[in-house]
Amino acid sequence: MGGDKKMKVVVTDYIEDNLQWEADELKKLGIDFEAFQLKFRPEDEVAQKCTGAEVIVVNMVKMTESLLGKLKSCKLLIRHGIGYDNVDVDACTKYGIQFAYQPDYCKEDVAEHAVALIFACGRKVVWSRKTLDNSSKNGQWDFSNLFPIYRLDGKTLGILGVGRIGSRVYRKLKNFGFRILGCDPYLSEKRKAELGDIQWVDKDTLFKESDFLTIHTPLNDETRHVVNANTLRMMKPTAYLINTARGGMVDEEALALALKEKWIAGAAIDVFQVEPPPITHPFFMLDNIILTPHIGWASYEAGWEIRRSILDDIISWSKGGNARCVINKKMLR
Repeated sequence: MGGDKKMKVVVTDYIEDNLQWEADELKKLGIDFEAFQLKFRPEDEVAQKCTGAEVIVVNMVKMTESLLGKLKSCKLLIRHGIGYDNVDVDACTKYGIQFAYQPDYCKEDVAEHAVALIFACGRKVVWSRKTLDNSSKNGQWDFSNLFPIYRLDGKTLGILGVGRIGSRVYRKLKNFGFRILGCDPYLSEKRKAELGDIQWVDKDTLFKESDFLTIHTPLNDETRHVVNANTLRMMKPTAYLINTARGGMVDEEALALALKEKWIAGAAIDVFQVEPPPITHPFFMLDNIILTPHIGWASYEAGWEIRRSILDDIISWSKGGNARCVINKKMLR
């Protein structure tokens, strides 16, 4: 920081009601703090609001190479969240900016949401409401459009990506009678052994044999549209797809067609390529898909965990240290 000049922190956009707690905590340390809502504002306005900020915290503002090049004072950029597809990491390194993210604040919550959607699909929890409404209207039970419902015990659960979140899905469901398959080429043999009863298979086998396939990989060039027409064609006609990771994992047009033509039984989707999805999105026209508004991360506990984690990163930086989870390791102090 040098001399008596105060360190400045700017938040470009946020989902909390307010950031008064952060302001109060940083004030105690003599750190200037400003927060804005710049998600849909022009790049030049974002750059102007960030003038003089050594640390910038971003939620959804797109940190492009062009914008990063204008942030002359920035030395640490922190993403409020797990994914960071809105940040050009290479450009951060190019301009001498350490980039960090928060990969584990909501791991339990996303896993819980995935589990909830698996059971909602298997037991047709959401879809059965229509059966109840129609039966009550007509004065007699009519299950003709609801069955079959299959017992979950003994079915095959496939987990694509068995890291922080996928491993927690396994832990939560390992005693529910599922045969559990895992696919994760990046896990060490030691880590695979620690995960016990998972049967490790390749991607094609995972798609072919799973009754429920839940996705928990990061979004990158390798995983983008990992769910596509070809992989959906591999799945059983009784299978369900669950995505609580990133919308880009799924070719949405292919999934909409697969659901419409009953290649698979159904899907549960919490994340979309464009968020929120437009009202004309084909998913809204289907009756065999459960849709939730990207709330897998959401819990009271997770909200405070990420706030404390980001504050810890800022304090560490102010004392000459690094953020906890840095992506571009070249920028470590």
